Amino acid sequence: MTSERPIHLPKIPAGIWFFIIGIDWVAEGRRPRTRGHAQSCATSSGPCIPMLLVGRACPSPPPTGCKTSCSGGAPGRTRPTCITGNIGMHRRAAAMAAARPVQLFKGPPFQSHPASITVFTSRPNRDHTHRKSALGSWMNFRAVAALRALCLLGVGAAATLARAGDAAPRFTPQQREHWAFQKVIRPAPPASAMDQRRFRNPIDAFIGASLAELGLPLNPDAERRVLLRRASLDLLGLPPTPAELAAFESDPSPFSFENAVDRMLASPAYGERWARHWLDLARYAESEGFKADETRPNAWRYRDYVIRSFNQDKPYPRFLQEQIAGDELFPGNADALIATGFNRHYPDESNARNLMQRRQEILNDITDTVGAVFSGMTYACARCHDHKTDPILQSDYYRLQAFFANTGAADNLVLASPDQAASHQARLNEWETKTRALRQEMAALEAPHRKAILNDFIEKYPAEIQAALQKPGDQRTAFEWQMVHKAKQYIDPSSHQYIAPASVVAGRLKGDDKRRWESLKKDLAQFASLHPGELAVTAGMTDVAPSAPKTHLLHRGIYDAPKEEITPGYLQILDAQPVSISKSQAAPSSGRRAALAKILSSPDNPLTARVMVNRLWHYHFGRGLVATTSDFGMAAERPSHPELLDWLASEFIQSGWSIKAMHRLIMSSTTYRQSSDNRADAAQRDPDNRRLWRFPRQRLEGESIRDSALAVSGLLDRRMEGPSVFPELPSGMDTRGGWRVPKSEGDHHRRSVYVFVRRNLRYPLFESFDMPDTHESCGRRNLTVNAGQALNLLNSSLSLQWAEHFAGRVYREARGPDREARVNAAFELAFGRSPSSSEQTLARQFFASHTHIVEARWRERAPLSQPAGLNPTHDSERIDGAAMVDFCHMLLNANEFVYRN
Repeated sequence: MTSERPIHLPKIPAGIWFFIIGIDWVAEGRRPRTRGHAQSCATSSGPCIPMLLVGRACPSPPPTGCKTSCSGGAPGRTRPTCITGNIGMHRRAAAMAAARPVQLFKGPPFQSHPASITVFTSRPNRDHTHRKSALGSWMNFRAVAALRALCLLGVGAAATLARAGDAAPRFTPQQREHWAFQKVIRPAPPASAMDQRRFRNPIDAFIGASLAELGLPLNPDAERRVLLRRASLDLLGLPPTPAELAAFESDPSPFSFENAVDRMLASPAYGERWARHWLDLARYAESEGFKADETRPNAWRYRDYVIRSFNQDKPYPRFLQEQIAGDELFPGNADALIATGFNRHYPDESNARNLMQRRQEILNDITDTVGAVFSGMTYACARCHDHKTDPILQSDYYRLQAFFANTGAADNLVLASPDQAASHQARLNEWETKTRALRQEMAALEAPHRKAILNDFIEKYPAEIQAALQKPGDQRTAFEWQMVHKAKQYIDPSSHQYIAPASVVAGRLKGDDKRRWESLKKDLAQFASLHPGELAVTAGMTDVAPSAPKTHLLHRGIYDAPKEEITPGYLQILDAQPVSISKSQAAPSSGRRAALAKILSSPDNPLTARVMVNRLWHYHFGRGLVATTSDFGMAAERPSHPELLDWLASEFIQSGWSIKAMHRLIMSSTTYRQSSDNRADAAQRDPDNRRLWRFPRQRLEGESIRDSALAVSGLLDRRMEGPSVFPELPSGMDTRGGWRVPKSEGDHHRRSVYVFVRRNLRYPLFESFDMPDTHESCGRRNLTVNAGQALNLLNSSLSLQWAEHFAGRVYREARGPDREARVNAAFELAFGRSPSSSEQTLARQFFASHTHIVEARWRERAPLSQPAGLNPTHDSERIDGAAMVDFCHMLLNANEFVYRN
């Protein structure tokens, strides 16, 4: 192919010169370099986009699932957003490849209709659509004529491209040689010109060799208290207690830090901290999203499963397999069943009418998430066409999606063992026998009203869905099974989303019917002690039909525009062979997800281990060795230390895929243990600290800030697992009925990982500190610093409550009755250290001035905050206590409290 050579054209009309150079401009990001119309276009206000449309333009609004940015641009940018026929205008080679007669014309060139090719300029409207200028219609007939001639003349590169038999290679050598697609091979740690006596493990050798290229050493080790606080916030999301700090400082062992890390990894708080990272990736939420944002009652079981998995140090392949295909690979295992909830966390619209479209949107979400989380590949960009930068074909997208073609949500998967289920059923049978007459009479009263409600709901579905609902199971196609399963999520009485509960039906009863129904309800209540209650259930994903429906490549990603059939498979650049799928005898399923889980968890997969160790590195250092943690493709940022990434991936596999072993390895290195102090010479040579000459200072997430404040104030409730909690919200906030604050104050103070996650109402403190949108997977949180965060912490009534309890704890634990002892205790609790002499001076000045302010407020009979548990008997004690509350409030708002140094 010679598509990248300059194109030498014969003398043709000026409009065509504009067209050709227009393509070159789009491809290379340059402005047009022609006179006349092209020049006026380039100098006019607003971005001006020369575009080639083949066939018809992308509709406005674009089809469901269309991502405008995937075609080389975003709304308002100077690149075309959607070109039909798989023609990419964002690269020169792709644009010129469209010059083949077989693609440009319907039939032989001279039989083409002029309307099939249009050359025009366009400027984005406010709604991001494009309007055609007069130039387009003026050029149309000349463009078509010249392009016909160009294809027939065979000039330069265009002549080569004009041969319809020339097909572009499927993958380029550069794509095949991309670092992420190579087998993981363990490199030898390099020799370094640095002082290797400071190196504690091979990580330091790789980092040291990189720094030696710039003539930079590692920073000195951090102070011991700083190091322990860093590790505690890192692994537990909580600051160390004064007792833990004292024990660490007094430990003379050369392995005292390693021992401290081991104690933290054994703490249940470790799983609570690191589960939160994984929940970001899983787009975990406990509500559906969309307008209704209905609650998912058992979603919390998945959160608890993740916490247990991290605390158990579950090998990563097992962790992965359970989430993709736990029901297929480990039947009868309750945790494995809960784990399938990973793919249930997609947003869902319970009032969706078009179930075929909704099913496709769910499959798209699962495909995008699985591809990004486990393989670090942006599959979503190949939904409508071949990926524009990565070797992901559109067929690859639907090959991955085919693994999930037979999958559907199940929100009432029973977690009981066979013995427990049998015992429960025996008791339930007894209750049903004794209450049958009562229930039948109640059902007869409810029947006409229940039927009306359900009919109203069912009638919204298209005729083909209604027909499928009426068919016997053995007469349904595999695809109809999918539609019926989705519909029954909303209309089946066993569903937690059942639209006609007894309370709704009872509201429609009138007169004698209502009085009789209420009487029967009271009689039924007398048998409540016989009822065994509900078995524990979870929300997950399982196969829903005897066989999987066919998967088709979708034209431009449109759900009702199927093309050729696609069978399950992985990335073709890694493995183009069909996948061998075998059904399990122990689990009634297609076996497709089990096959995918084995592919992803194989040690021979070049992506899985690299992606996961890079995520661990990212969470420890604030930035991965590959900065784009969920994108290892061609457009991703190259690894800052590629050999170290491969060594870590190899070590991860050889360690038995132990995540805790990787924590120990990373945290025992000098690279992790160095100070975060700045050095002018190093900052000049490596201003972004990509070579890691110092430990990166990082702001805590909103969850860790809240947990730390609760911990130092003595309020933190350490109970683990169970249904989520609803802590108090700021006064005046509209909860839209979606936030049920409990009466038990202890529930307000559970760890942040247990706070209910509602998609349309995120907890304000977390949202302020960049909690990710749970509608999609997040591999890297934003870490912004803005005035709203400081104002939130400073003015929140919750923050003041924390300060009152913090001050109360200071009064109780200070090693002396005087104010200086209380200041020392406050610093120890908040920052894990004693105040410096200058800080002691500032504290004395603060109390000297602030006491007068508090005293004036007291004389005006203004209310004063008091340390929790303090019962002042004199005005001086009351004024002193209020000043201490304000001092503690100030410490909770200090940078040192909300940063990990």
